[in-house]
Amino acid sequence: MTRHLGISVPLSAMPSSASWGIGEIGDLERLADWLGLAGCDGLMLLPIGTMPTGQTSPYSACSAMAIDPIYVSVDAIEDFRQNGGVAGLGEDNRRLISEIRESPRVRFADVRRVKEAAIGLAFERFLREDWADRTVRAAAFAGFTSREKWWLDDYALFRSYETLWPGKSWREWPEAVAHRDERTLGELRRQLSREIRYTQYVQWIADQQWRSARRALQARGIALYGDLPFVVDTHSADVWARQGEFLTDVSVGVPPDAFSDSGQDWGLPMYRWDVIAASGFTWIHQRARRMASLYDGFRVDHLVGFYRTYGRAPNGERVFLPDNENTQLWQGEQVMRAFLGAGAAVVAEDLGTVPDFVRASIARLGVGGYKVMRWERIWHEPGRPFVLPSHYPRRSVATTGTHDTEPISLWWEQADIEERVAVVGLLARTGQGHWDPAGPWSDALRDALLRTVMMAASDQVFLPIQDVFGWPDRINTPATVGDHNWTWRLPWPIDQWPSMVATQERAAFLASVRRG
Repeated sequence: MTRHLGISVPLSAMPSSASWGIGEIGDLERLADWLGLAGCDGLMLLPIGTMPTGQTSPYSACSAMAIDPIYVSVDAIEDFRQNGGVAGLGEDNRRLISEIRESPRVRFADVRRVKEAAIGLAFERFLREDWADRTVRAAAFAGFTSREKWWLDDYALFRSYETLWPGKSWREWPEAVAHRDERTLGELRRQLSREIRYTQYVQWIADQQWRSARRALQARGIALYGDLPFVVDTHSADVWARQGEFLTDVSVGVPPDAFSDSGQDWGLPMYRWDVIAASGFTWIHQRARRMASLYDGFRVDHLVGFYRTYGRAPNGERVFLPDNENTQLWQGEQVMRAFLGAGAAVVAEDLGTVPDFVRASIARLGVGGYKVMRWERIWHEPGRPFVLPSHYPRRSVATTGTHDTEPISLWWEQADIEERVAVVGLLARTGQGHWDPAGPWSDALRDALLRTVMMAASDQVFLPIQDVFGWPDRINTPATVGDHNWTWRLPWPIDQWPSMVATQERAAFLASVRRG
């Protein structure tokens, strides 16, 4: 029996009938109904941080702390309802809401535009009816801004000021603002007080909705997991506020390896680990604190980068920081202890080319790594047979794939005959029958593979939602840019899942396998 079973899905991909063309915070509770039927006690999301204008990748955020307003359930905002709700919006916006609800993919720009219009109207009512009269709600809002000021003050000023310089990085702002002259920033806070309050209001609403959704999941015994991205965008409130801790002219990525002759260049800033260490890893502790306030557990993205970060300088030079193994080990363990000390469960994405000392380190610290079934093979033996999932370490996360891999249906269809032979060998060894390696993809093969990974000795199994159904849809294709990335959404509204035959069947299958 699987100890803990969960589903992994981007929040953006799971809209309900009520939401506005994208999965929203309120939809978490709706998904919980189906998760309960499936015997799942975990849900893992991709990052939910505010994305820069025009971006759709959750791994390129302009804040490590804020919740992207695009996920707010507008219909649930009291001020919006009291202001007339959707009927209070113009005809063009009402038409746009209908269009984005019917769209087969998430239309990020349109969703953001119509939600900004609606939340703007709600904010006006809040100012008029609550803030001006210093009501109980106004006091609750003030309490939130005071409690979260440690990250919210810089974020709100950053977001308010950037509207004056659309399309510009903070490095192109006037020097006094870019370099954070205290007197200049104080004056800006006075000049932009209304805009700052609006940004704070949006985060207050998001915080209320998030806490409500998390309580609903906890009441059903479902642990909510998030994803802690390795770093944020250069154009972010965090980098702007902590400029000395980043090398903004060095681009982070991964070095060349067996999967890429040229490596990867993510276009994200490089940590100045010596400065961060001198601060006592303050920002790292803050990130962990924020994640623990949002989630029951979180996945540490690109684990190896916290031990040693790879980047490319403007002249093409390859840079590793720190540059010696002893410092890398000390640094990585300082970071991981900060994560572990926040009070949430921690798992680590230790995929790709990871030095042995890093995996040994997280094992000592009691942190589980990832076991993606298709990559767990005995590479030095003839035929490169798969490792039996029953041999995975107990402290690990077993899965069939990640947001960056093709779903198992595509994996099978694209695999060469040698790999297929190894797959059917694994299925035979785990009692899942005998299969023709030249045969087509089928629902029966899907279920055999799911049963196999659910036999893992791992503490946790997280299944990508596409693999549960055998869908071929990808969330992201690395090293490509376009609307095919991050815009995928489920084919049916999530609130209908508990009553649909197809989704009921999948829930029953998962529940039966988990019971053993």
